[in-house]
Amino acid sequence: MTAKRSAWIYWLLFFGVLACGRPEGKQQILRVGFVPSENVQQVAQNAQPIVEILHKELGMEVEPFVATDYTGVVEALRARKLDIAFLSPASYVLAKNEANIQVVLKSHRKGSASYYAAIITRADSGIATLKDLRNKTFAFGDPLSTTGHIIPRKMFLENGIDPAKDFKHLIYSGGHDATVLAVLNRKVDAGATFANFTDGKEAAWIQYLKNPEEQKQIRAIAYSDPIPADNLVLRADLDAALGKKIQDVFLALSREPAGQKMLRDLYQIDGFVPATDQDYESVREAFKVAGINLKEALKKKQP
Repeated sequence: MTAKRSAWIYWLLFFGVLACGRPEGKQQILRVGFVPSENVQQVAQNAQPIVEILHKELGMEVEPFVATDYTGVVEALRARKLDIAFLSPASYVLAKNEANIQVVLKSHRKGSASYYAAIITRADSGIATLKDLRNKTFAFGDPLSTTGHIIPRKMFLENGIDPAKDFKHLIYSGGHDATVLAVLNRKVDAGATFANFTDGKEAAWIQYLKNPEEQKQIRAIAYSDPIPADNLVLRADLDAALGKKIQDVFLALSREPAGQKMLRDLYQIDGFVPATDQDYESVREAFKVAGINLKEALKKKQP
């Protein structure tokens, strides 16, 4: 046997031993997607403690992905570039239509697994009802945001207002923080965002405006019906044991003060409870009422 042939056989055996020593098919990296409820850098920063907890508890590398818009997370799920993802209700409905995913958990705030869309204006605007917004300037958030676009568009249409025709000027701010600032700074007359409850005490303008005097300058003129909360989804073909461990991690975080703080910092939520696809039927109906085709919505790019 020649030296060259001996060396070739040696390396085959060496790599064969390595392959045998590694559990066949065991996933090495967990890819986690985050929707950008506010600016991407802030979400990425707030997500890091969650990434570290997953790494520690699962014993595997965790690769975070914060998309520049909601569509980016849906696209990544459809392309099988993510294993789990945090989704808004609307982006979940769209992703479920396009990707092989399973919703397993939904968020809660103070025990409530629902929240609201809020139409806001400045307290001194003189605007009191949705119908007062005709011929005014208005800001939606991300085109796939549940409370920043889908549900508010449904609210307007049900009140005889067509956003495409009845506003003087319409913009898409890209995020809830940007919408609040646009209203505060009079860039627009009103905007669509979220509220955890309908008392005005836990809402986007309270979260993003730290100055109490600025908070007082924002007023909600309308709230939606309750909306099923944001959720956590898994690839439907993810290893079942791994999927169970992931759910256990987030349920454990929901019970611990330190974990609850991480979740509040990330998405202003207190924890998770089990979820099913049926929970989001009202959001599917909102797409229909708003006249938004699911497949077309994915093709459209943010202005």
